[in-house]
This record gives sequence, structure tokens and C-alpha cells, in this order.
Amino acid sequence: MAEAIEDYKKYTNKKAKDFNILTYLYQIYALFVVFLPFFVFPFYKFQLVGDRKSLPKEPCIIAANHISYYDVFIVFWVFRKPIAYMAKKELFNNSNWKRRYITRNILRLGAFPVNREKLEVSTIKTSKDAIKANFRLCIFPQGGIRKNKKIEDINKGFAVIAKMTKVNIVPISISGLEEYNWSIFKRPLVKISIGKEISHELEPDEIIDNWKKQVAEMANYELVQE
Repeated sequence: MAEAIEDYKKYTNKKAKDFNILTYLYQIYALFVVFLPFFVFPFYKFQLVGDRKSLPKEPCIIAANHISYYDVFIVFWVFRKPIAYMAKKELFNNSNWKRRYITRNILRLGAFPVNREKLEVSTIKTSKDAIKANFRLCIFPQGGIRKNKKIEDINKGFAVIAKMTKVNIVPISISGLEEYNWSIFKRPLVKISIGKEISHELEPDEIIDNWKKQVAEMANYELVQE
């Protein structure tokens, strides 16, 4: 069991060359061939609040709230640019064929593992290499999926990474996917909002407070003071 838990370390040191056109093509395939026709169009309606033209042309950090396993695809649908995803280390597990399949596919999607308990040197290095490869960097500051419609328990690592990589943050809010829908007759509305860019030159606490306020307001979630 201990060996399975440490599997993630095999994938922590991804280099710039690992974030390439094949990764981007797989992201396009996953979105337009698998995700949209089978999971979105039959069961949900999407509303994008904000202008894609306002998104930065240069690499940035995409910081979104996390309410479902669909969020990684939604972020790509908004940006439509190559994206590297930070994923919890527990997803990178080779203990059986099912877990190996999951690991292989999230790696193809441009994900790399992070330790949510502490910010490791390998995470900083991989983040810098992803940005060097002209990829956006997607981070979910809540750490895991939160369906309680509250902005709380924020992992501060995303602000530190912004400072160390010297790229700005684009806040994204996602709401309407707190519960999965499998009825073609309901088709609930999923709302995605683009926030105002946050400068990496701010102090970490300022970055975090700015992100929390923007996302809570855009998603109409409760902002829990910590």
C-alpha cells in the first residue's frame, strides 16, 4: 500500500518537453469528441459570463473553484489553449489496472501530481516548465471537490506559485454542477464566469482574498472568513 501511495513521485518532475502538441491534441479530443457530445449537450446547458477575448494571450494561472470531475474540461472549454493541470497525488496510483488506466489518461491530459499537504520543490519546477512551454496552469485552490456552495479552506499554494512563476491569475467560477444530472429532460444550467485578472505582484494574502471574493460573488456562493 505504501508503494502505491508513493507512485505519484514518478510523475512529479515533468519537463517543458512533456507539455507538447500531443498533450494539446489529446485535450481537444477529450473535449470535443468525448466530453461535449456525451456529457454536456444531452444533459446540461452552458452559460459563459465574460468575454474570451479578455483572456490573457500569455501564459497565466487559471484558478477555479472545484465542484465536479467535469471542471477540468470546462476550464479547457473556456480557454481553448494548452493547459497543464495540477492534480492531487492520490490520482496517480498504479496498484491495479483501473488505477493505471486513470493515471495514464490524466497524464495525457497534461496533469501532474501535487502534494496538497505541502508545496514541494518539484511542483514549482514543473509549474515553471509548463509555463515555459507556453501552457496555462490550472489550479483548484480548494484542493478537492466542494459541493457545499461555500468558498472556504483555501490552499494558499496557488498564490505562492503565482509569485514564483511571475504570472498573473485568472479567477474562474463554476456553478450548477453541484449535482450530476442524467436526465435529458432537465438540462440544468451550468454557469461559468471569467473574473478580473489578479496581478502576481500582490502579496500572497491579497491574491487569496481577491480570488475568494471574486469567485464567491460570481458563483453566488457563501464566502467563509478564515
